[in-house]
Amino acid sequence: MRVLIDACVLYPTVMREMVLGAADQGLFEPTWSERILEEWARAAEKNHGTAAGVMARGDIALLSAKFPRAIAKENSGLASRLYLPDPNDIHVLASAISGSADVIMTMNAKDFPRNILAEEGLSRVDPDNFLRGLCETAPDAMAHVAKSVHETAERLSGEILDKRALFKKARLPRTGKALG
Repeated sequence: MRVLIDACVLYPTVMREMVLGAADQGLFEPTWSERILEEWARAAEKNHGTAAGVMARGDIALLSAKFPRAIAKENSGLASRLYLPDPNDIHVLASAISGSADVIMTMNAKDFPRNILAEEGLSRVDPDNFLRGLCETAPDAMAHVAKSVHETAERLSGEILDKRALFKKARLPRTGKALG
């Protein structure tokens, strides 16, 4: 399954690391556009300053090397025929179509109506339900991803963190519950 990942999933960190950890385990094939990646970097910079934007761009470079087939080419002609409630999100839909995605993963349900996506052969999923589903179909792989993300979060924070609370704070409560 090929999944277009929206910028609101790539930023924040724990959510991104869980989603991309699952992709790294081969549980799905990620895709995004350069514009989506730039939205992530700009959001990091806006919320946490220039250094965070620089770090995000470094992470983007690493992701581009790790997932070289992930970049969906933007097609302005395609975008001009599409409609979404928020015109600023049309590029996401266009990228999903040109990237041959099956699903758009986003936290932004209201701006990606299922009926409009269905007309383009796409569906929408939020990261928590998607990851929870992967916990059911690939429990060992997802346990490995969660352990790695949890350990990294503890190392970076310098604190002992409750795993379930970490995932709940990252807006992944169902995933946290499924992982125990």
